[in-house]
Amino acid sequence: MTAKIDPVWLAGMLTDPSIRGIAMDIAALIREEHIAIGSQLPSVRELAEILRVSPATISAAWAQLKRQNVVTGRGRTGVWVCSQRISPRPERFERIGNFGDTIQINMELSSPDPALLPNLAAALQHALSQPTLNSYQRTAIVPELEEAVRKRWPYPAEAFITSSGGFDGLLLALQALIFPGSTVAIESPTTARLLDLLDLLGMNAIKVGCDANGPDIEELKQALQQKPVAFIFQPRTHSHTGCAVSPERLEDMAAVMAEHENVLILEDDGIGELSTCPAISLGRYYPERTVHVCSYSKAYGPDLRLAVISGSKTRMDQLQSFRHFGVGWSSRILQGALAYLLNDAQAQHDIAHAKQVYHQRRQALVDALARRDIQVPESDALCIWLPVPSERHALVTLAVRGIAVRVGVGAGVKSGEFIRLSISQLQEHQVETVADAVSQIFR
Repeated sequence: MTAKIDPVWLAGMLTDPSIRGIAMDIAALIREEHIAIGSQLPSVRELAEILRVSPATISAAWAQLKRQNVVTGRGRTGVWVCSQRISPRPERFERIGNFGDTIQINMELSSPDPALLPNLAAALQHALSQPTLNSYQRTAIVPELEEAVRKRWPYPAEAFITSSGGFDGLLLALQALIFPGSTVAIESPTTARLLDLLDLLGMNAIKVGCDANGPDIEELKQALQQKPVAFIFQPRTHSHTGCAVSPERLEDMAAVMAEHENVLILEDDGIGELSTCPAISLGRYYPERTVHVCSYSKAYGPDLRLAVISGSKTRMDQLQSFRHFGVGWSSRILQGALAYLLNDAQAQHDIAHAKQVYHQRRQALVDALARRDIQVPESDALCIWLPVPSERHALVTLAVRGIAVRVGVGAGVKSGEFIRLSISQLQEHQVETVADAVSQIFR
């Protein structure tokens, strides 16, 4: 039976009735085991009355503890202690890889095949000639890299900045441009790590469903009626569904966004140059309020740890200023290496070859599933997004056969049950084994 904490006792243990003070004192009581995991905290109203503070103060303190993943639940229906750890953690992302030692075919992460990445030796050697190497000058983006990305960017952006990968860029934009606790609209499904970032910042997510051409226009209209401060979506090949925003859908989205001029547009191009679709962006219509994040990790190598972000000069200055709290700038060695690869004929040949191999791997599994009457739509994704009768049943069915996949629940799907099978490192001799195992899900 859940023990409910006596509000009078708890009030007597709190030394500071401010939002921060209440949250810190309760976190300390939990850490020191004066409050046990599973305990129910007092209601907002009863604790507020005893402390003689507003209910909003208690609600805000509960919200701080929720962001730290210490408590869970809602203030009106009850809040429970769920952990002694007070440091935030990406709960959805941490669920990855918890299959034990029984997995022979890991199809969880759509990470690039190391054998298909460009050779970095010449690129790194070239990067050592950067003129400001080892300077403490905070370089948002080196000129050589800016020149290279401008040639292939989806719109003529005013300013650029680099970050340590795509998710680092998204976190940077969310932290620097949006107040914590704000409401944002976001496509559904989306990446688990992005949802973790929103949780970390205490942001409320309004889900916008997608179809084969991108975010659904009617759902986008409904979401924008709730006055979110930002809309987040993937314009190019979607990391889960494999769909890409069509030119016609982009035009429709632009028309809708015209009526909401205060909404920030945040674009996540996570697949980057491994996509066979041309780069596309609402920045063509609204360059002053579009922030476009393109990751180069999947195409050129995760250890380059680089993404490029574009936007208005004012917004990019905000991002650069925020970076001064931490690293200040991305390594000029890595920036120079990426610039070299973007301009190098051999590297571009390697990227084209990688696209072809990934397509062949995906098509081999699609064809094998089709022979078992399981139809999968065409796309150039590094995964297959498959509707299933039950995510739990699918996960167990595949796991007992030595195959690890991701389920849709972590991707914030609005409705339905799905699994995601990464094909990026799928080998030819594994295709029939995987297809046979998947077919068991539908029996």
